[in-house]
Amino acid sequence: MNGIKTAVLLGALTGALLIIGNLLGGQGGMMLALVFAAGMNFFAYWFSDKMVLAMHRAKPVTRDQAPELYAIMEGLTARAGTPMPKLYIVEADAPNAFATGRNPSHAAVACTTGILRLLDRNELQGVLAHELSHVKNRDILISSVAATLAGAITMLAHMAKWGAIFGGYGGRDNDRHGNIFEVLAMAIIAPIGAALIQMAVSRSREYQADATGAEMVGNPYGLASALQKLEDYGKRVPPLDVSPAMNHLYISNPLSGQAFMNLFSTHPPLKERVRRLLGR
Repeated sequence: MNGIKTAVLLGALTGALLIIGNLLGGQGGMMLALVFAAGMNFFAYWFSDKMVLAMHRAKPVTRDQAPELYAIMEGLTARAGTPMPKLYIVEADAPNAFATGRNPSHAAVACTTGILRLLDRNELQGVLAHELSHVKNRDILISSVAATLAGAITMLAHMAKWGAIFGGYGGRDNDRHGNIFEVLAMAIIAPIGAALIQMAVSRSREYQADATGAEMVGNPYGLASALQKLEDYGKRVPPLDVSPAMNHLYISNPLSGQAFMNLFSTHPPLKERVRRLLGR
């Protein structure tokens, strides 16, 4: 169900790009925005693992340094049929974890020291299964596609806005004045709508990773318990210093305390995720 929802949302972004491109930027402007956005996000997709790990000063750990972490991940990769990702530790009290990498063969999973202290083995297994599910489901690629489409829509909207302001639209004066207001309204509404759809894609992938991770482990209880702890403990410690562009990577939204609307959040509410996992 979450896969179908993701496909529908990506289709909506694609349709919006085509419609707005033809209405505002013309076919040439639409293709220019799409190519530019694709280039930016291709770079981010290809080098995302190195950038994210460097930003958080994540340190690689060996089997001797983190035997339990390796044992859990090796068991999960055997069940999932995926390559063993590289494992990293981030020195931070805030309990969190994330996965990155462009495909299962170039993946990395990082845990904060806070989450390693907070969770027991079953809960940590649930969290790592969730992160490995992101790798298995190729969510980094899906997020990059969504970001490319949303970015292209935003660029088209900016092009249309400046075109309207400097007289790039319309013919006769009456038509031109009407077009200016229509174009400016579209230039404001389109990026907001694209951002909302992009966030909805991210939330859908979180639900999917929860479901896949629970199936990988064989039960949902470890992950559900971990999410409940993250909900409670996350309110008592300072959040991670994370760029908003990166917060979709984490199992728990590091900016949840700053979110002003669920619609603009990259993560569903933790309580709702627990409810879906446990079926109540």
